[in-house]
Amino acid sequence: MPNASKNDTNKLRRWAYVPLLVVLISAMPQEPGLKAIFNGNVYIGVALGTGKVRSADPELLSVLGRHFNSISPENLLKWESVHPRLGEFHFRDADDYVALGEKLGHFVVGHTLVWHNQTPEWVFQEPDGSLLPKEALLARMEAHIEQVMGRYKGRIHGWDVVNEAFTDEGEFRNSRWFSIAGADFIKHAFLKAHMVDPSAELYYNDYNLWKPSKIDAVVAFAKKLRAEGVQIDGIGMQGHYGLTSPTIQEIELSINKINQAGFKVMITELDIDVLPKPTPRQGAEVNDRFGYDRANDPYTEGLPAEINEKLADRYAALFRLFGRHQDKISRVTLWGVRDQDSWLNNWPIRGRTAYPLLFDQDYKLKEFIYDRIKGAAGEFQ
Repeated sequence: MPNASKNDTNKLRRWAYVPLLVVLISAMPQEPGLKAIFNGNVYIGVALGTGKVRSADPELLSVLGRHFNSISPENLLKWESVHPRLGEFHFRDADDYVALGEKLGHFVVGHTLVWHNQTPEWVFQEPDGSLLPKEALLARMEAHIEQVMGRYKGRIHGWDVVNEAFTDEGEFRNSRWFSIAGADFIKHAFLKAHMVDPSAELYYNDYNLWKPSKIDAVVAFAKKLRAEGVQIDGIGMQGHYGLTSPTIQEIELSINKINQAGFKVMITELDIDVLPKPTPRQGAEVNDRFGYDRANDPYTEGLPAEINEKLADRYAALFRLFGRHQDKISRVTLWGVRDQDSWLNNWPIRGRTAYPLLFDQDYKLKEFIYDRIKGAAGEFQ
């Protein structure tokens, strides 16, 4: 654990007046925000990075209180953040994240316990650098889950237990987890998670679940595990979408497949990429990286009116879809608050200017998109 020091004192000072700010902000008369779109039937969430969690900016707190009733962490609960070295845990940022959720009264999500990315190499290795055998790796994974999940038992309400374990073709991803432990790592992760906190909802989370081969494989495997007595409450469909792809019909088919199999549906990591793609590949494969090319960064001075219109129409169409299926969807989470904080500014090309979210600089809501979303909501309220 990091040494208690000046940083801890600063943290206490930061949080000393946050409860008062939250109370004052919640008491201010305001028009209902995004979280009112679904009449309380669906959580509206947002992902927060470390900077947002540490901030006591009243503008940020106002946005979080007015528009959202759920929060997710971007990176601060991933393995490399909380458990960078064997026997060493760093919980300061995660503690602040959970405390913020509690002060706001939000549904708090944990993301993610087991993933092939942002997991240090030592996790899979013996002291001499050779690969761990299966049982040793599973034990190490379970110990991690016990430490991290156990620390927030009863305080984090739902966990992305396993993230992105399938390929777009519906095969198991050949990650270090799978190459050593096979598909058993998924089963053991869910079993351990339920053991550590039986009250928490447990999810599988992945991108491109609108692709038939992938959604069919994920749903079939989740059903298989459930038949073996493993608790899986929901399947998170990452919403890293473009202006035209996937189609509304493709997303809808997958929502129905998850629901018909008896699992909750979460729309996670929602953002709309308006920028050109250097390859035809879709989704959120974080290992994709390309050099900067000005032709792939065309909107450095702002979005043209016609792209703004397409962005507003796309968000309206998505919220219209989510509204039609609010009996199946438990949460819709945007992957970031402001455009300038989005991971899409640096993926798959570092340094681009992206406009994928609903707030721009100074936490100003994009009213032209919000009005379009409210108009769509009128069709299902």
